[in-house]
Amino acid sequence: MEAQTSFKDKVLEEVRRIPKGRVASYGQIALFAGKPRGAREVGWVLNRWGDEKDTPWWRIINAKGYISIKHNEIPALEQKRLLEEDGVEVGEDFSVSKAYFV
Repeated sequence: MEAQTSFKDKVLEEVRRIPKGRVASYGQIALFAGKPRGAREVGWVLNRWGDEKDTPWWRIINAKGYISIKHNEIPALEQKRLLEEDGVEVGEDFSVSKAYFV
């Protein structure tokens, strides 16, 4: 259980390091946090703890450059709005140019 807590803390730390106007993929965050194949776990961490301590969860998108929230349109629209407030251009299809990746 301790290793999972450590990974959680590393994920949140890495997400907080993403500058305004930039995005990263779940896989990038997993790699930066020391678990290269942990992209799904990054999603799980953000789902559970993403709102804690000013963690900019909205700066994490999928590796193809799309907002990944699919179960409910409202969170996807919220992520789009927050990214646009950061200066990231988001397409109507919820896509983000690779130029915005860290």
